[in-house]
Amino acid sequence: MIEVPRAALRADEIGEVADFFSFGTNDLTQTTLAFSRDDAEGNFLTRYLEDGVLARNPFETLDVDGVGDLMRIAVERGRAVSPGLKLGICGEHGGDPRSIAFCHSLGLDYVSCSPFRVPLARLAAAQAALAETGSAAYAASGG
Repeated sequence: MIEVPRAALRADEIGEVADFFSFGTNDLTQTTLAFSRDDAEGNFLTRYLEDGVLARNPFETLDVDGVGDLMRIAVERGRAVSPGLKLGICGEHGGDPRSIAFCHSLGLDYVSCSPFRVPLARLAAAQAALAETGSAAYAASGG
């Protein structure tokens, strides 16, 4: 599990001995932003969202500029030493369409989410794949 920033930054060392990386995005979000979900959602997060400090709740949609950069670094460094390294995420973000699209853009192999979010996750993964190939417009037109 890649759950802390240091693990993401040292992904080349971990990739030499690991068969796969699973990004624990809930914990990685907490450690990157330096606040707990319980403290944030129960107190100041609503104000941060209202005041535009954060565009979205980072515990629902991946913070692409922060957590996403760490994930990107880990993907690049891990696959540099182990090109066949399997990569995925585990956590709430695995059921969020925006987060799934971002993970697809990184080349992740899988997302893991709670059972009730699986249909949405599958749809979002299919949409990300279609968007990548330019097939989304064709499919939307009834092609």
